[in-house]
Amino acid sequence: MKSTSGIDTSGIEVSRRRWLAHAARSTALLAGGAVLGTVSAAWEARAAETIRLRELYEKDLAFSAFAESRVGDLVAVRGFMAPPLKAESRFFVLTKRPMATCPFCNDADDWPSDIAAVYAKRVVDVVPFNVDIVVRGQLSLGDEREPETGFFSRLRHVDATFERA
Repeated sequence: MKSTSGIDTSGIEVSRRRWLAHAARSTALLAGGAVLGTVSAAWEARAAETIRLRELYEKDLAFSAFAESRVGDLVAVRGFMAPPLKAESRFFVLTKRPMATCPFCNDADDWPSDIAAVYAKRVVDVVPFNVDIVVRGQLSLGDEREPETGFFSRLRHVDATFERA
C-alpha cells in the first residue's frame, strides 16, 4: 500500500495489525472474557501510542507522571539499539543516541535520562546502532541491580519485542 507521500507502508501496517491482533488475544486471555470489547480496545489504543524516551523522565531524572501512570502496562517506545554486551543476549539498551559507556555498570547517580533496559522475549537479533526501532514491552520502574551480572537499571521494558520503525 502506498501512502500519500508515495512510500510503501504495507509492511508497517501488516506488522502493526499483527501486533494489535496479538495484543487483543493476550487481553482476551487476561480478561477471561469479562468486558472483552472494552478491555481489548483500551489496550490496543494505549499500546498503539509510540513515545520517545524523554517522555518517561523529568529533567531531574525523576520518572515522569506518564511513566508512573503506565507501570505494568504495555508501552511502545521509539529509539535506537545500543549493541548488546554479549552474543546470544536477551537484553539490550534502548537509547536516543549511541552510548560511549556501559550504563548498567554505574549506579543511579550516573544513570542517563535517555535510555531504557530492554529484556526481550527471545534472543535479540541485533540491528545496526543507527536504525530507528520501536520497542513494546511491559514498563517497570525503580532501581534494580541484577545479582548474576551486576547490571544496573532504573527503567525497563520486560517481555519486550521490537521492530524497525
